[in-house]
Amino acid sequence: MGRVAVAVIVSLWVISVSILVNRIVPEPYMDEIFHIPQAQQYCIANFRSWDPMITTPPGLYYLSLVHVASLFPSMFMVQAASSFSEVCTTAILRSVNGVLAVLCSIIVYEIITLLRPTLSERKATIFAVVLALYPLHWFFTFLYYTDVASLTAVLAMYLACLKKSYWCSAMLGALAVVIRQTNIVWMLFVAFTGVINITLVHPRDNVEENNIDTAIRKTNRSTSNDNVTSNSNLRRRKFSNALGTDKQSMPSASFFSTNHSSGLLNEVEVILLALWHRKWELLVSFSPFLMVFVAFLAFVHWNGSVVLGAKEAHTVSPHFAQIMYFGLVSALAVSPLHCSIGQIVDLFQSFWKRRPISFFQVLIAVTAGFFSVHFYSIAHPYLIADNRHYPFYLWRKVINAHWSMKYLLVPLYVYSWFSILSALGKVQRKIWILAFFLATAAVLVPAPLIELRYYTIPLYFMILHSHINDYQSWLLMGLIYLALNVFTMTIFLFRPFHWDHEPGIQRFIW
Repeated sequence: MGRVAVAVIVSLWVISVSILVNRIVPEPYMDEIFHIPQAQQYCIANFRSWDPMITTPPGLYYLSLVHVASLFPSMFMVQAASSFSEVCTTAILRSVNGVLAVLCSIIVYEIITLLRPTLSERKATIFAVVLALYPLHWFFTFLYYTDVASLTAVLAMYLACLKKSYWCSAMLGALAVVIRQTNIVWMLFVAFTGVINITLVHPRDNVEENNIDTAIRKTNRSTSNDNVTSNSNLRRRKFSNALGTDKQSMPSASFFSTNHSSGLLNEVEVILLALWHRKWELLVSFSPFLMVFVAFLAFVHWNGSVVLGAKEAHTVSPHFAQIMYFGLVSALAVSPLHCSIGQIVDLFQSFWKRRPISFFQVLIAVTAGFFSVHFYSIAHPYLIADNRHYPFYLWRKVINAHWSMKYLLVPLYVYSWFSILSALGKVQRKIWILAFFLATAAVLVPAPLIELRYYTIPLYFMILHSHINDYQSWLLMGLIYLALNVFTMTIFLFRPFHWDHEPGIQRFIW
């Protein structure tokens, strides 16, 4: 068991299903009709060619060139191809994502072992294999889309950051942005987790005692003289524990400590204190992320938009309902955890113990949910006109089945988010959870189109940091994913259909 086992298991289905897909669907389909010809133009060194319908940068095409270059010598020797461009077939270009999917599963395994060093190798292997089966990631492994490459680059960036290789992490972040520009948000999120790693978890030997005393004096100015001594001792212990200066409260080897008794404001306070006293060290460590971010801003200014092509169909829109959809989809994707009777009871009991503030939080969340779905629920023309996707039927048969349905779903959205935050809150710091929520919102809210593929990266971050421990939950998730994969791929391959208004064979995909 281990990374080799993960790679072998994932490779088995990648190879076998890829052969089947390329045999039945040999021609480019859906978005492939834009991506594959564009990559083939790069294969003949025509780098000035660009299809105006492509919205993402050319990162996937550059990776494809590396992949084709690695295959060309052997194919030339066996006389399977006489020129470089002949290797750039649909099947070969699709195989790029197959290779990346295997690499992604290994990266997931490495992240799991870093985040949870006490986890057994067998469990880490099973968890990584199950995540490789996640339907949105699994399905697009066999087509020439940017999703698999995007997820792999983002997780590789995160893995490098966990290992404190910040320059390497920033370079991988630049690659992730070149593959899909919205990954700039995840690069900033990863950089922030690196800051949390330095300021809240690991020992700060160079934060001297008088620096802590200065912070304590500032926060005690409003307290009475009788309480200064006791408050100072309490705050000294809090700052020492948070900064790691107390030798008896050293954090564990995992990336996040499991002691999360401090509040959000306390964590922000400690981070700001450590940032001030280690500003030059942090600036040097994280300056590569800053350079990538500045370069991205320069690109947006030059391009006039975040997207490259089809700008009219991808204008930034305040689509706050996306956050609601993501919560429910994510809870269903991890249904053994979030949809169990035990979780519902635990969540209710925790709310009851913290009343009345819990009821106030629920009221605010429900109000925000109703406000989002009423004023900021968008039906994009692509959504309502294309019956080749799951979101088309979810919109017509569920969300828009009746005028009241979108409101009746709000309690489910709210429960999903509270369950997600509760699961994350058991093992993650409050500042990390807030950063995750803001990053997810920054990626999803501006997107007018309901596209489940956009949920993959935040979903992976959520699952990796929820610390699901029992075999049963993971095995049940694996069975659910496997059933969805078999069903969707069967429909895609063996149930084609035709449109009256457009010639050609149509196939159902995610």
